[in-house]
Amino acid sequence: MSKPRTSKPGAERNSSRPDVIETYTVPADSTLLNFLFEAMPQRKRTNVKELLKHNQVAVNGTPVTQFDTPLAKGTEVKVNLTREFRVFYHRRLKIVYEDDDIIVVNKGYGLLSMGNDKVTDGTAYSILKEYVKWGNPANKIFIVHRLDRDTSGLMMFAKNEEAKITLQHNWNNMVLNRKYVAVVEGEMDPDSGSIKSYLAENSRHEVYSTDNPAEGKLALTRYSTIAAGNGFALLDVELDTGRKNQIRVHLSEQGHPIAGDRRYGAQSSPIHRLALHARTLRFVHPVTKKEMNFTTPIPASFLSMVK
Repeated sequence: MSKPRTSKPGAERNSSRPDVIETYTVPADSTLLNFLFEAMPQRKRTNVKELLKHNQVAVNGTPVTQFDTPLAKGTEVKVNLTREFRVFYHRRLKIVYEDDDIIVVNKGYGLLSMGNDKVTDGTAYSILKEYVKWGNPANKIFIVHRLDRDTSGLMMFAKNEEAKITLQHNWNNMVLNRKYVAVVEGEMDPDSGSIKSYLAENSRHEVYSTDNPAEGKLALTRYSTIAAGNGFALLDVELDTGRKNQIRVHLSEQGHPIAGDRRYGAQSSPIHRLALHARTLRFVHPVTKKEMNFTTPIPASFLSMVK
């Protein structure tokens, strides 16, 4: 029987028994229950069905109960013989992918990536820390990059020291592509191009451009217009560098601040949030070295602004 869901993700505590997890790799295209019967011939079919029914089977890191779930060759299937896999739920943080080394999440706007002097709980980091400790109190989570509080979209966390160190030391080489979508005030002219400057930060923690390479760090932003209308433009934005507030500053200094970005000069906030979303994250897995590629839909509220 599944545990009742608590109001605070990660509040459940680990049982005294350690998890016993068996891992299988699908040798050829199949469906889940048929594959489990073949992979676990020593178990009665009724017992295999019970494991599936009670959330004790995960496909590529995601718990699954549907018996006819299609499986492609190479899919990883895990079976927890001790208890159910935890089904993570948080209204502002969704797990897109998870394995033994990394977690990729879709972060909602208004959620801090990690704590600061004023806030320690209720951040993406603290929520995921509680989640991984449910499996084992010794488990940890590590931040390898951040999104601004009011930027939504894809983020990656490491689950062990090896993955963290590999990503941090090789970030520019291992992260192959980071794309955002943004809605800006006015229309870009030209409608596509690149913005290059050196970014520095003043005593008020505001980022600004400078021509002096000794004063700031090189930043390069590429953009193209997806759609325009109603005095706004929806942009596809790609980062060659990942500086603090880079997209926000570069677009603002072109005279087209991101809608909702009062800090960098926006005059409007039609959807009552910063209209910036980390849409695509493509990288080399820090342990397996496989290429990983994740993309989320353009937020519907962004599309509505330019219709």
